[in-house]
Amino acid sequence: MIPNDSNKDNLLTDSVATASLNSSNAAFWKNDWLNVQSSLSSLRNSLASFPSSPLRIMRVSQLDADLLDSELFGTFKEQLWLLFSPQIKQTFEPELLAILHFIYRLTVLESGATYGAQLQNLKYRNEKQHWGGLQSITKDSPLTTFQKFAYIAMTVGGQYIWIRISRLVIAQGWSELSEDDPRNIFWKVLQKVENIYKTVSLLNFLIFLYDGKYSTLTDRILSIRLVYARRIMNRQVSFEFLNRQLVWHAFTEFLLFIMPLINLRKLKNLLKRKLLPESYFRSNLLDFLPTHICAICHENQSASNASAVISSKAEPGNV
Repeated sequence: MIPNDSNKDNLLTDSVATASLNSSNAAFWKNDWLNVQSSLSSLRNSLASFPSSPLRIMRVSQLDADLLDSELFGTFKEQLWLLFSPQIKQTFEPELLAILHFIYRLTVLESGATYGAQLQNLKYRNEKQHWGGLQSITKDSPLTTFQKFAYIAMTVGGQYIWIRISRLVIAQGWSELSEDDPRNIFWKVLQKVENIYKTVSLLNFLIFLYDGKYSTLTDRILSIRLVYARRIMNRQVSFEFLNRQLVWHAFTEFLLFIMPLINLRKLKNLLKRKLLPESYFRSNLLDFLPTHICAICHENQSASNASAVISSKAEPGNV
């Protein structure tokens, strides 16, 4: 059915009215949006100052990561020592350990985590970018180039320098010099620095046990923290192997304790009497002897009697 002119006029009027209504609503929405822009901007800027829920990382996972790194490094070191003679190892041990340690820590430059941390689903992040209300955000800030190289310099270079200086001081006997000697004073300063470092490391570890951040002093100085690489991954812990090892260890200790208290010879004879038939014991030629006669004396007497009989038969008069 073809619409007439009146219907066309009505449709045109409705479309014009709808367009005007939409334009008026759009104008109203735009005005409100422009009015709240300043409030939204100030609210967005103040979000960083709002307190957020702290990010909880399991302390045992971080300690296990350090333990795994130590075990892996020890395995690599044992393989390295097989390539060199004892003389070379004794002379260049600090340099060889520094090179191996540097190679092992290169994973921090590439992936931002050590091998042990990766096995525990952990990685390092730049904690400076997560201060305030940004601790629990899903996106972690990666380490800066300075933090990566400073981490390697402190963990590898610092340890190498300390070992070399300590070996030099001990080899030349600076501690046995006079108290006015500068070398003896330098040795005392080294001792104080070592004590201070141990004390600060202990305090840092106690703080780590309290808040779960910065397991080492190097991490705290550089503001790098171990966090979960994938937070949605469930932590599955199996104690089957540990339980088996504990059972075998306890069983071994029990055997080592009880074995000296057991008379094995007596136990063996008892088992023979209980398990073997009586004919086994009666098969012996000396079982007929009474208990008051010595078996050795009886054997000697029998041998002497037999020899006497043989000699008497061998005489000419008895042939």
